[in-house]
Amino acid sequence: MKIKQLPAIFEPARPVLQKIEEAGYEAYFVGGCVRDTILHDEIHDIDIATSAYPSEIKAIFNHTVDTGIEHGTVMILDHGTGYETTTFRTESGYQDYRRPDKVTFVRSLSEDLQRRDFTINALALREDGEVIDLFDGLEDLQKHLIKAVGNPNERFHEDALRMMRAVRFASKLDFVIDTATLKGIKENAPLLEKIAVERIRVELEKLLLGQNPVAGLKDFIATGLYQYCPGLENAQAALSALLILNQWHLENEAQLWSVLSLQLQLDQKEIGKFLKKWKTANDLIAQVKKVVPAVRAIRQRTLTPTLMFNTGETALHDANQVAKLYGWAINDEELQKAYQKLPIKNAKELAIDGRALITKAGVKPGPLMGKILQQLTLAVVNGEIVNDETALLEKVEEITKEG
Repeated sequence: MKIKQLPAIFEPARPVLQKIEEAGYEAYFVGGCVRDTILHDEIHDIDIATSAYPSEIKAIFNHTVDTGIEHGTVMILDHGTGYETTTFRTESGYQDYRRPDKVTFVRSLSEDLQRRDFTINALALREDGEVIDLFDGLEDLQKHLIKAVGNPNERFHEDALRMMRAVRFASKLDFVIDTATLKGIKENAPLLEKIAVERIRVELEKLLLGQNPVAGLKDFIATGLYQYCPGLENAQAALSALLILNQWHLENEAQLWSVLSLQLQLDQKEIGKFLKKWKTANDLIAQVKKVVPAVRAIRQRTLTPTLMFNTGETALHDANQVAKLYGWAINDEELQKAYQKLPIKNAKELAIDGRALITKAGVKPGPLMGKILQQLTLAVVNGEIVNDETALLEKVEEITKEG
C-alpha cells in the first residue's frame, strides 16, 4: 500500500528520514501516526524508528539531544523542531510488567515491530508514503479489529498497561477486540495491579471520552479489568448500568469522573476519597464535588439560585452535559438564562466587603465577619435584598442585632 499524499504533519520530518537513508540506514514513521493516517484521523505527533544506532544518528546530524539514549532515543533538532528518533530494538526481562530490564539494539525492522502491542500499531511508513505491513495490520484496520502482535500473553506480560490500551482503543476507534486477545486480557487482568494508577487513569479517561465508550466499557467489564482499579473492585453492577446509555457526549475529565461518582452513589466525602485513590488533581476533585450535586438537582428539578451560584457557570455546564447522558438535562438555553438572572455570579461582585464592614458597620475581623458576608451573599443571590451598599449595611445591622 502506498499513500499518495501524506498529511502535512509529516512534511517537515521527511528530510530527516531522507538524510538517514542517504547515510545507508533505514528510517520509518511508526506506530499510531501511521494508523491514524490510514484511518484519516487527527494526528497529534509522529514517531520515527531507524536501523541507525544512537551514535550513528549523532554522527549524521549536527544538533541532537540524548532524550532516552539508553533505550535508543535521540532527538534530532532540525530547523528549530525536535524529532525523537529511536533505534530498532528488542526487549526482555519485564520484571515490573511495564519496563524492560534489557534493551538490545538491532538492525531489523521486523524484530522492532514484533515487540509492538497491536497489529494496527505495528505498521511502518516510508517517507515516500509506502506502508510496510509485516503483521497484517492493514487487514485488521479494515476489519476494525484490535489484535495483539503474536502471543497476547507475552505482550501483556511485557507491559500490563496494554490491556487497558486495548479496551481504550475499542472505545476510541470503535473497534472490536480479537477473541484471542480478549481471552489474554481476561487471563492476565490481575497484572494490572502492577501498573501505576496514574497510567491506568489516563487510559480510563481516554476510554470514557472515546468515540464509543460503551464498546470500551463492555470489554473493561467483561475482562474483569475493573476489579483491579481503585474503588471499582465491586462496581460491576454500577458500571454495567452505563452500557444501556446511548447519549455519550462527555467533553472532559470532570464530566466523566462525575458520571462514575454518580454510578457509585458517592457522597461529597466519598467523592474526595475515590478521586484521591486515582491520584487526580485537587482542582478536579473540587470541580466534581460541584458537578455531582448539580446533576442530582437537575434530575429532581430542584436547581435553586443558591446552588447555581455555588456551582458556577463551568460546573453547571458540566452538570447538564452529564445529565444529558441520563436523559435528565434541562434545555441549555433555559439553564443559561437562569444562571444569567442571578444578581451576582461570585462573592467578589457583592457591593460590600470586609473593609466596609469594619469602617462603616463596626464589625471586627473574625468568624462573625465571614458569617455576615456569607449571609449577605445568599440574601442577594436569592433576591431577598438588592446588591446595594446602603441596603446591605442595613441588613448587617439586622444580623448583628439578631446574633
